[in-house]
Formats: sequence, C-alpha cells, structure tokens
Amino acid sequence: MRKLSYLIVGSGHRSLFYGRIAARYPSFFRALFLTRSEEKAAFVQKSTGVPATCSLDEALAFSPDFVVVAVDRGHMAEVVLSWAERGFPVAAETPLGKTREELDLLWRAHTEKGAKIISVEQYPRHPLITAGLSLTRRGLIGEPQSAYLSLVHDYHAAAMLRALLNVTGESYVMRGERTTAPALETDSRTGAILDGQVTDRVRDVIHITYSSGKWALYDFSSLQYRTFIHGRHLVLRGERGEWNDTQVCFTDSDHLPCRLQLMAELPARYRHLDTQTLRDLRKYWQPELFLSNDHDEFAIASMLYDMGDYLSGDQPPYPLADALDDAAFWLDVEQAVTTPWQPVQSQPAPWRQGD
Repeated sequence: MRKLSYLIVGSGHRSLFYGRIAARYPSFFRALFLTRSEEKAAFVQKSTGVPATCSLDEALAFSPDFVVVAVDRGHMAEVVLSWAERGFPVAAETPLGKTREELDLLWRAHTEKGAKIISVEQYPRHPLITAGLSLTRRGLIGEPQSAYLSLVHDYHAAAMLRALLNVTGESYVMRGERTTAPALETDSRTGAILDGQVTDRVRDVIHITYSSGKWALYDFSSLQYRTFIHGRHLVLRGERGEWNDTQVCFTDSDHLPCRLQLMAELPARYRHLDTQTLRDLRKYWQPELFLSNDHDEFAIASMLYDMGDYLSGDQPPYPLADALDDAAFWLDVEQAVTTPWQPVQSQPAPWRQGD
C-alpha cells in the first residue's frame, strides 16, 4: 500500500487519535493538523508529534489524499461539506450531522456531486467485537434475533446493532425514556477520581423493533465509558445460542453445549498494524468486556488504511448510507425520550430508496 497523507481538521480529544495513528504507523500514513489558533496547533503537535498549522494555505499546500474532520458535532456537516466542495474525500468523526436537513445535504453532495464521504465508525472493527462477529456470522448461534446493548452510545449503538442483527436499511419503531440518577465518579480522561464525588448521570433505555421482527434493547449512560465499578455489556441471541460479553455459547452437531471465550482478533489484512501495546493487551487478556483506547486506535487505523482502496474505486470502509442511518437513529432516540414510551417510527430516507 502506498503511504497515505491526510489533513486533520480539529484539535479536540478525538482529533488526537488521528495524530497518534500517523505517528505510530509512519510507513503507512503522514498527517498534518489544521487548527483555529497557533495555541491549539502547538498543543496538538506537542501531544502527538505530528506537525500542525493554523494556515489554510499551508494545509492546502500539504495536498492530502483525504481530509479527516474531527470537529464538534454541531459543526460537523458544515465542515465536511466545505472540504468536499473543495474536491477532497472526507473521513469524518461521528455523527455526520445534527439535523435531518444536514443528513439530506450530505447525501445530495454524494449523489449529485460525487463527494466521497465516509464516517469513521470504528466500534464494529474493535478486535474483540470482530472476534464475536466472526463467530456469530459463521452461524454458531443461528440467525440472531435479539440484542441487549449496554456498550456504546446513540449513533455508535446504531452501528453495532446493525452489525449484530444484520438489519441494514430496515425501518424500526422505538420506545423509551431518559432517567437521571446519582452515581459515584471513579475515572475520567485525566485519571482516577478518588474524592468520592457523586454526580447526577443520565441513562437512556430504548426498545427497538425492526421491520423483520428482530428487536433490541439499548441501555446506556455515559458513565460507562470511564468507570472502575460499572460494566459495559453485549448480549446477542439466536435460536441456537448467544454471544454474552466475551463468551459465545452454542451446541455442536450432537446438540451438546459448547462455550468459546473470545480473544481479540486482528484480521489478516490488518496484522501489520499490530503493536506491542496490542500484543500486551492480548497477552494479559481479561474476562470482562473491555474496549481499550488502543483497540479504538487500531480500529480507526484499519479504516484509514482502507481509504487507499476506496480512493482507488473500491468499496468505502463504512458506507455513507449507514453513517446517515446512525445519525438518524440518534435523532430518533432524542425524540423518543421526550415522549416516554410513545412509539417513534423511523422516517423514510433518500439514502435508502430502492433498498
């Protein structure tokens, strides 16, 4: 694979992932940050070792193969469209838009102007998730029928449910509620919290029924991303067994029960993206369902790696229609929690016409 160059637009927490990836895999990627101020340029360069500028002219002179847009979701669609209109392929952080009008504009840019836009939805590519999907897609638990997901939030959950239940393009009805309850804080982006502080945390519980009859229960609080005392869970059930966190339970050809323990899987195509940190994570495997930042960065790196083939005319690492579905799902969740347990029907979308 030829070395790919990408411009990183943004300077927030998520943008740093893309800088660290470029620094970690210099034989595959080169990158440049574009930030809004010299202060932020200095910060991201110091944090990742990747050069940064606040000059648009310098960014354009870098001549990237594609642009990574890692800005806040309030400005995501606007910034994505601005770079697409300049003729650059775009790999955007999630979600792609905050309104249905923005989602429609992105789809029109793709269909009417040929804009190449993907969303970097990395969770289905996490090594442990990849291992579970590999087993269940072999039919070990039969056809998946239902899922319980308390693992990731909103648009990420939409992507995971599509991968787990194979419900791409299906309409759905959702019902649910948003509650608030006190919870002990134990961890954060900057380290452990040891002062015993208790804060009010929001939790969304949403029941989704798809047009095929498959269904899911989404149950998540942002507390679950950084905590030492609350878990993250996944249960996928079929007629022959289930995937439960890090175990897949099924029966063999003699109908005797079997149980497989999941180990983080690196597909052969991406094994040259392996690192000592990832090897150590596999070596010191733990039985809890745990998605580390290093696995997160590997999953993102695999998508950036696939951008080379996409730019050459192959399939996108993550289809735009799926990314727009993810964002629409999040908007439906926001509507559902304003009218607790009242049905919210998914709306027909231009990117699903003909499905």
